[in-house]
Amino acid sequence: MLSAIGLGFALGLRHAADPDHVAAIAALLARPAAGGGPRRARDAARVGAAWGLGHSLVMLAVGGLFVAFRVSVVPRWALAAEAAVAAILLALGVSNLLRLRRGTHPHRHAPAHHRGAALRSLGVGMAHGLAGSAAVALLALAAMPGPGAALAYLLVFGLGTIGGMVAMSLGLGVPVALAGGRPRLARWALGGSGVLSISIGVGLLVEIGAALQASA
Repeated sequence: MLSAIGLGFALGLRHAADPDHVAAIAALLARPAAGGGPRRARDAARVGAAWGLGHSLVMLAVGGLFVAFRVSVVPRWALAAEAAVAAILLALGVSNLLRLRRGTHPHRHAPAHHRGAALRSLGVGMAHGLAGSAAVALLALAAMPGPGAALAYLLVFGLGTIGGMVAMSLGLGVPVALAGGRPRLARWALGGSGVLSISIGVGLLVEIGAALQASA
């Protein structure tokens, strides 16, 4: 059982690198930090930690219900959660492109900006956690001998996801921070992340449409 739980942590790390997760984090990190300046490494880590925490809390709560009560997954519910993620990715992408169009202007550095960025990342992570909780819960039930062990698997999986998101945020945040000192590169990062987020969002909607047609 310990080896299976260890596998859960490794899968959590891997789960952080899913394309929709990368697109969301990239879109969030490409935005200017509080004060209008580039993001620092700790800003990137804060974004990743908030995203991972939101994802893991919802996944543990919803997935825990699936595990504890062995609730059958309703396919259309899962598709609706995926559609919500796609809508968020589209909104993030469009927002970044609008920011690129109107430009960014420095403003007063305030703790509220840090809190706002953290809460935004937390909310985006929660939506992704809702979309993936059913699949992870089913995997936990299949891999573990009982509900208690499956819940432990979910917890370790969530910790792995948080660690993976922090690591990925730092990996993406360093080049974004370097680009932040060069306005042209910062604009490329903002625009590129917007296009990536929209592309992944549209791709998810296409997959959802194909799944609905197949189930009709």
